[in-house]
Parts: sequence; structure tokens; C-alpha cells
Amino acid sequence: MPSTNPTAASTIALAAALRDHFNGVILPMWRGPGFNNALKLPHEALSAEDHRPAPSQRYRAMACARQLFVFSKAGDAAHAQLLFDSLTRTFQDTQHGGWFYSVDEHGAPLDTAKDLYTHAFVVFACAEYGRRSGNGDALEIVHRTSALIQSHFAAEDDLFNAALTADFAHVTGTPVQNPLMHLTEAWLAAREATRDNAFDAALRRLAGAVARHFVHAPSGCIAELPIGTHDNRLEPGHQFEWFWLVNQAGAMFEGSGLVEAMPRAFTYAQRNGVDQETGGVYASLDEDGRIKDPTQRIWAQTEYLRALASHDEPAMNAVLPRQIELFQRRFLRPEGWFECKTSAGEVARADMPSTTPYHLATAFDALPA
Repeated sequence: MPSTNPTAASTIALAAALRDHFNGVILPMWRGPGFNNALKLPHEALSAEDHRPAPSQRYRAMACARQLFVFSKAGDAAHAQLLFDSLTRTFQDTQHGGWFYSVDEHGAPLDTAKDLYTHAFVVFACAEYGRRSGNGDALEIVHRTSALIQSHFAAEDDLFNAALTADFAHVTGTPVQNPLMHLTEAWLAAREATRDNAFDAALRRLAGAVARHFVHAPSGCIAELPIGTHDNRLEPGHQFEWFWLVNQAGAMFEGSGLVEAMPRAFTYAQRNGVDQETGGVYASLDEDGRIKDPTQRIWAQTEYLRALASHDEPAMNAVLPRQIELFQRRFLRPEGWFECKTSAGEVARADMPSTTPYHLATAFDALPA
């Protein structure tokens, strides 16, 4: 039965328009001009005006994985299988294990460093693809890559290093927030896809480690670098993203410190990191809540929508329809989207990266239907 709540009905109608644009404009872009049929890989970006791919100097495993997630979620089994086959054929390191960061324009290994962010997205995408397709090889990759992360990327106190050399012998990037957040996201998806209880324990350890090392006590926000690092920053978009993830984890994260922190982080990010007139979410704040980077990136806007949609306070639900309208007006266009804008509304990045549809898909899926 349709909702009799005017706010809820308005939100549902607005969300439907976002999904129609995504299904009718965004997905065809990446099945068509955004897909390199010779390499069977998504181009890195398309021009905003004519959807022409930029000259490709590299193709990243993470970008392929994000597109695999998007088309799996969209129910396009044929394109998802193409992407899965390309991911496994092109980016697996058969010598050392794990996954290359990127290949060149011919599909040969380019950056062979081992990057936690990339490995997390391989787990995340293969979990979604395996769950929807029943492909056993994809679920085997979920387990194998997760085990490799735990054995090779492990750092002190249940954290994970951000980057290693190709042979895993040397640490080139110590723990930072963003890969840890996406690893949390990946293991939540893996838990759902595999029903393996081992992911519960891994997630609880990871949540506790993030709380101990990254929660900024005055605000509850999760900082980008470990607390105490010089020139640290707080990204409002990541507070909204963590808010969603902690909600998804539910009781599993009780006692970690994140459940208590994230409502405070949401409030702090909304108060200090969102332009009240335009609804634009700023890129970053300093530790005193002052704007550090005023750029408004589309992914942060989508995370704000998703957090509002998952909030249990009616006042936040009431904000959602206006925020959808502001987002649609400011960041979507008939031919696609605007990737970055200045706080004054000027376009700060003109092309459309292949990684962004992942953010659009996850946000629009969370909105009421």
C-alpha cells in the first residue's frame, strides 16, 4: 500500500527519479563507450559532454572491481561475468599471490605494488558477484584474498598496512583510515555472501582497532590518519560512510567504541561539513572543525544521502527529500554527473571516473522505494 506520509511519499518519488537516471543513463555509459572491448576492462574515465574515453595510460584492479559490483547489483549477469573474468585474468599476481594495482594500456602489469584498498574491493565485488550469480570461484576468491590480507597486510594491534611491495616483503604504507573502512565494507559483504562466522570475529577485531587508533575523541569522528599524526584531517563523507557501515554491522560492533562514536560523528559532520544552503558536503575539516578542503566531491554527497536514509531519527528522515533535490540539482546532469564542484558551484573536475557509479549504486539502493 502506498505511504500516506507526505514526506515518505515525496522521498520515494525523488529516489525513483535517481534510480531511473542511473539505470537509463549511467549504466549504458559503462556498458558502451566506457568499456574497452579489446581488453574487456572499463576505461578510467569518460568526458562529460560526449562520453568519449580519455586516452588510457592505465587500468586499475579497483576500478574493475567496482564496476563488477555495480553490474552484479544491477542484475546484468552477462556484463558482470565479463568483468569478473577480466579481473581474474588481468590482475592476479600468479607469482607472489594477491592482486596488481594496475596494468598498462596493453593489459600488461604496470604498478605491481600490493595495495590494501585494491584487495578490499576485490573481496567486496567478488562477494556481491558470487552471492548473486552463485559462482563458486568468486566466493573462493573472497576467502583466499581475505586470508591473504590477514596474513600479509597485518600490522600491530589488529590494524592492517595500507601498501606493500609486490612480493609482500616490505611495508610501503602504514595503516590509514580509508582502506580499513573499505575492508570493513568488504568483510560485511563477505559475511553476508558466505555465511562464514569467521568474518564476524575479524570484523569485531578490526572495529576495535579503528576505534582505538582513529576515533577523534572531541568529535567522535574517525580521522584519516592515526590520532596524534601531524596535520590530520576529518572527512565528513567518511563519517557518513562509517555511520552506514556501523548501522549495518548492528550488534556485532557493540563494545568496539564505534557504536558510541558514530552518532556524534554524524552530528559533527553534518554541522561542520555540510553547506546549509546548497547541501554540499565539503571534502575535509581540520581537527577543530574548520573547513580544510572546501571541494565538494560527488561521493561524499552520496554518502550523506545514504546516512540520512539509514538514520533512526525522524528529524533526519525529514531532511532527506530536500537533500535529494539539492543533490540532483547540483550533481546530476542529463548526460551523467558532475564529479567535483567548488563551494560556489563551479565544476572542479569535468570528466566522469569509472569508480563513481559504485557510490551512486550504494546510495540509491539505500533510499526508500
